[in-house]
Amino acid sequence: MGPIPLYILLLVTVLTVVVAVTTEENRVDDQYTWPQWKVPLVRKRRTVPLSSPNFSAHPQQELSGTCGIECQRRLPSPSLNDLEQFLSYETVYENGTRTYTSISVHGLNEVTIRSKNTSSSSRHKRELYGTDTRFTIADKQYSTKYPFSTSVKISTGCSGVLVSPKHVLTAAHCIHDGKDYLDGVQKLRVGILKEKSRRGKGGKGRGGKEKGKRRKGGRGKEEALEKEENVGKGDTKGRGKGKKIRSRRSVDSGKPSFKWTRVKQTQIPKGWFKGVSNGLTADYDYAILELKRAPKVNYMDLGVIPSIKKLPAGRIHFSGFDDDRPGNLVYRFCSVSEESKDLLYQYCDAKPGSSGSGVYIRLKEPGKKKWKRKIIGVFSGHQWVDVNGDGMQQDYNVAVRITPLKYAQICYWVHGDSSECQVA
Repeated sequence: MGPIPLYILLLVTVLTVVVAVTTEENRVDDQYTWPQWKVPLVRKRRTVPLSSPNFSAHPQQELSGTCGIECQRRLPSPSLNDLEQFLSYETVYENGTRTYTSISVHGLNEVTIRSKNTSSSSRHKRELYGTDTRFTIADKQYSTKYPFSTSVKISTGCSGVLVSPKHVLTAAHCIHDGKDYLDGVQKLRVGILKEKSRRGKGGKGRGGKEKGKRRKGGRGKEEALEKEENVGKGDTKGRGKGKKIRSRRSVDSGKPSFKWTRVKQTQIPKGWFKGVSNGLTADYDYAILELKRAPKVNYMDLGVIPSIKKLPAGRIHFSGFDDDRPGNLVYRFCSVSEESKDLLYQYCDAKPGSSGSGVYIRLKEPGKKKWKRKIIGVFSGHQWVDVNGDGMQQDYNVAVRITPLKYAQICYWVHGDSSECQVA
């Protein structure tokens, strides 16, 4: 065989480089794009009436006795029958009645089943640690606009997030202590941030779109906040500018008030109840509230992500109503330190009252250049956990992540039809 002509070698080299660059670009782009999941189907088997709750439980500032990531890795993976029992649920209605619904799960595959986690690390008390990194969103120009307008206050003292025009996602412990429903749940209400006064139609609109004139300088503040959320997403320029503007976000220029709406019904997975899921109780610290009337604000969709730590910066965001800043919405972001299929350990500064907040990230929609925020977890709060299963208690901040199976259940609660919940 004779020598290969030089032009052929050059052509092959160029093609190899082009293919390599294209592959790398696609790989990087995938990091910034919402993955598409085929989720299992959750279907109702039977609903039976139960006796009315006592509504005698009291809110807890800190949860204890929770089995954390390291503790859970000692437990056997739940079977399909176990998962169906954990995902069966109770519904409490505004008249005080209660039902129990058993469910069946179809199309479950190995990816959606909780896997054992081998991570282990030491933690510190992180309710607040060092410099307080939270931002008070007191200006009505922002607190009543998307994405902050999706955050709501629960009358039991927690926070929540709108995931449909009439449904709020929150933490189960904000409603139930594992044994009984909290005092006040029978008359449960949800507070939506509302501007105290409106001039013309400027305060209205969905998804944060103002129809009136913008306040002078408002555009710059919104862009600065976007830059905070985009850190680690390929836009690191202007980080210094973002820091300069942070202090101005706390200026009170027309503090909003709450418009309260009654809750029609509440749904909680059986896995949250004492003695049902044993060490997996923390995995089921979520609930859905259906409102009697839909507020005229936008909501945030649910999303599923295989790993937060593998995302650029591994950063999450959430806003809630921390107790130490009454009446104000508090926003924060931080990186996830450890994760399992169902739990996220993170060091976001938070105070009681922020429990139940929707944890979200921002990625591109598949095939589009448009960025979209989605809820990927529920902030459970500051908890004391049995880390290694030896009874030693340690504290940390935790969020319950949305898995494909939880997505299927929550979507079924919201739509009442599992056929609308096949793809996340």
